[in-house]
Amino acid sequence: MELVSFLGRALFVSVFLLSAWQEFNDFGEDGGRSAKSLKPKFNAFVNHLTTHTGQHLPPVDMKLLVAAAIALKGIGGLMFVFGSTLGAYLLLLHQAVATPILYDFYNYDVDRKEFGQLFSKFTQSLALLGGLLFFIGMKNSRRHGRQLRKKTAPKAKAN
Repeated sequence: MELVSFLGRALFVSVFLLSAWQEFNDFGEDGGRSAKSLKPKFNAFVNHLTTHTGQHLPPVDMKLLVAAAIALKGIGGLMFVFGSTLGAYLLLLHQAVATPILYDFYNYDVDRKEFGQLFSKFTQSLALLGGLLFFIGMKNSRRHGRQLRKKTAPKAKAN
């Protein structure tokens, strides 16, 4: 059963590791294509956030943002493969931050082609978030279950 669990985690995390590897290879001096394609989406997200909340975000270097994403996906993915809850939390952090920025379907009308494509990718990203939350929940429930069994007092012997 451990082998099946390991293979499941490896297949699940392959999305993150392959993406991190591709972005790392393309990174270069300016952050690569990822930084170039992220900039307009990030600016649209910041404008959307400012419009709806009134909060202003400080300027962020796209190269630094892409490097952080690579680190979260790479380190989190490797830790997750070996069953680490911390790895799952790192991937969860990446997904929670990247999903609304990358898949900004909310900036498009429902009738436009981009809306359908972005909404589909957004829901796929939510499914990954759900898988990570499930993993964290299962790890926590197993840990909690073990503690309960250890704390029960042994039965007294009747003489």
